[in-house]
Amino acid sequence: MTEAGHSPPLLVLGGGLLGLSIAHQLARRGCAVHVISRRRSEAAGFAAAGMLAPHAEGLSGSLLDLGRQSLSLIPRWIGQIEADSGLTCGLRTSGIVVPFRTREERDAYPTASLGQHLDADHLTREVPGLDPTWTAGLLFEQDGQIDNRRRLMRALERACVFLGVQFLEGSEVQDLLKDSDGHLKGVMVQTAEGDIQDLPCRQAVLCSGAWSQQLVPQLPVTPVKGQMLSLQGPRDALKRVIFGPGTYLVPREDGLVVVGATSERNAGFRDGLTPDGQSQLQAGITSLLPAASQWPPMERWWGFRPCTPDEGPLLGEGPIPGLWLATGHHRNGVLLAAITSQLISAALSTHQLISKQEERLLELFRWDRFKTTRRISNT
Repeated sequence: MTEAGHSPPLLVLGGGLLGLSIAHQLARRGCAVHVISRRRSEAAGFAAAGMLAPHAEGLSGSLLDLGRQSLSLIPRWIGQIEADSGLTCGLRTSGIVVPFRTREERDAYPTASLGQHLDADHLTREVPGLDPTWTAGLLFEQDGQIDNRRRLMRALERACVFLGVQFLEGSEVQDLLKDSDGHLKGVMVQTAEGDIQDLPCRQAVLCSGAWSQQLVPQLPVTPVKGQMLSLQGPRDALKRVIFGPGTYLVPREDGLVVVGATSERNAGFRDGLTPDGQSQLQAGITSLLPAASQWPPMERWWGFRPCTPDEGPLLGEGPIPGLWLATGHHRNGVLLAAITSQLISAALSTHQLISKQEERLLELFRWDRFKTTRRISNT
């Protein structure tokens, strides 16, 4: 492990939410860190709605355990980012309501035992204006949200700069360089000016999201395109996040409501909005909160989620000695950023031993687990 003041630095390959979170935690531990980022606006962290919802999402097994542990870390993690950056991140424990057509559907939900059961009257009390076809619900007061696009990403960037993290923006990693023993010895990058450079390193963290397989073909990570939009609603018109089937509404404090998201598994890396995707979002809004279909749209965008066969992340040591993985988080990158940055920075730090619990989590989410285990979400 390379400490600050020595060379070569530790490289973080990818400047999205996970890359910035890990760079920030490593820098806090005294490491010299360089972040290589092609175009941060492509990152899944910009496309996400910022829900912190291991319970509302109906996660199960090891993935639910990972999500709940991360949720418990988030207040302290955000406190560090805000202290280092001087910016607020928009963290809110707003609670999330999951509506259902019937009580039977509600009671069969994987996390039903962890939420408050709502009948029709209580449901409309929590979400005034909810379409009356929703007759039952679950309230997860422990779940919340963060303003990832407008606040968290900006605060992380500033916190990293404050701690001395160096950025190679507009640079794209072309190849991973190995020594005669197969150990990572550097990366080949193309700079924004088109120059090819070899950057030496002994340790690197792959945070390339949906593009991870382009650098490491063995990794089972594929892109899932998601389209989103935002609406400008009346302030306080919606106090709870609504997590419906296929559509969710996430209200910010200023009345902006983030609406997501399509899940286009066959779109590859095709850029752009589509009429079908936008129509799907509009239909979802109407089915949940009819009045919101009249609120003016503010912005429309898309992004690419990195998905694995069991929709859980790839964490820990990769197939190349010296290359560490923090990718494949699918829909839960914002939720899992706190635990991911803690696990990876602890594993790479020379100042403390990694705990048994951290070792267990890294083992559960190994990149090659699919050869011997079933889906994480069903274990």
